[in-house]
Amino acid sequence: MGRKVLFTASTYSHIVNFHLPYLRKFREEGWTVHVACGGSPMPISDVERVIDLPFEKSMWSPKNLKASILLSDEMRRENYALVVTHTSLAAFFTRLALWGLEERPKAANMVHGYLFDDETPWLKRNLLLAAERWMASDTDLALTMNQWDCELAERYQLGGRVVQVPGVGVNFSRFDKVPPDTRQRLRKELGIPEDAFVLIYAAEFSARKSQKVIIRAMEHLPQKVWLVLAGEGALREECRELSQKLGLEYRVLFPGQVRDIPAWYAMADAAVSASRSEGLPFNIMEAMYAGLPVVASDVKGHSDLIEDGVTGLVYPYGDAEVCARQAMRLVGSEQLRRELARNAGETAERYGLEQVLPVVWAQYAALAEREAAVKR
Repeated sequence: MGRKVLFTASTYSHIVNFHLPYLRKFREEGWTVHVACGGSPMPISDVERVIDLPFEKSMWSPKNLKASILLSDEMRRENYALVVTHTSLAAFFTRLALWGLEERPKAANMVHGYLFDDETPWLKRNLLLAAERWMASDTDLALTMNQWDCELAERYQLGGRVVQVPGVGVNFSRFDKVPPDTRQRLRKELGIPEDAFVLIYAAEFSARKSQKVIIRAMEHLPQKVWLVLAGEGALREECRELSQKLGLEYRVLFPGQVRDIPAWYAMADAAVSASRSEGLPFNIMEAMYAGLPVVASDVKGHSDLIEDGVTGLVYPYGDAEVCARQAMRLVGSEQLRRELARNAGETAERYGLEQVLPVVWAQYAALAEREAAVKR
């Protein structure tokens, strides 16, 4: 039997949405693949075993410590050669599970975005940074996705090696198969006028994603501008109530979680984002590839993808009025929309799965080789 690799994440959905091509690649290379994650169970292909963990979102939940103990037991029993961990919560408790192992596997932490930046309140920033520094000795490889995170990881030596990679790769092929009548059909189903200018923001409703900023920006935009906020999350109802309070409910839509995102992007005229921070956001890369001009908060992750006035438009985080002004520039200029969309599409192609998977795989393979060399 070949070597074993363990992938961990806070939720099943994270593995399913982002890492199936890598699980498949490990199997093709002769590895035995296990996955350990929490959240609502989902089928995961190309794995021999799935380990259900009691992760909870709160870092202080005793269930997370229980998950770490379970992981430590599994690592002793299964003798993994490599552990690849994702999402901040799972990454912390996975590396905690490595403590005390006589022969621990090599550990790669894929940083989908440190949950802080220079603007984060001092206490929170230093607590989160301290947690990463605490785990640095058990992080053989830190894979970062944006420049800010990479520079931070290098400055504080948050891994034996720190490497910046272009995300995990986006499967853009499904955006090439959208029926030509999609825009008209979907608008009709949603009750959106044909001549409306539609903004779309597809993201989980959370404090970090800051949908309320976009809703407030709608107060400053003309009646012809509509907003589609696709997704689910804890703050969805709060956002709906805000739109009603501001008298915007008829032109701010909440369709819930949408599966066929290429169709929804084909229906829209521009994409928007108000996120507080990002790693390297799929929703922006997909919108860029789909030919939508983008207006986004000027934060890490966004700034790696968007050059203001060239591949999109940015505004200071939290500033609804400037967000509205930037969106209005798109409403008023078809030429600007075309130029931004063309440049954005060229940029997005660098982040396609076909280009990115070999880059990330090379890092996993090199780490595994170093582990094998040590044992020889």
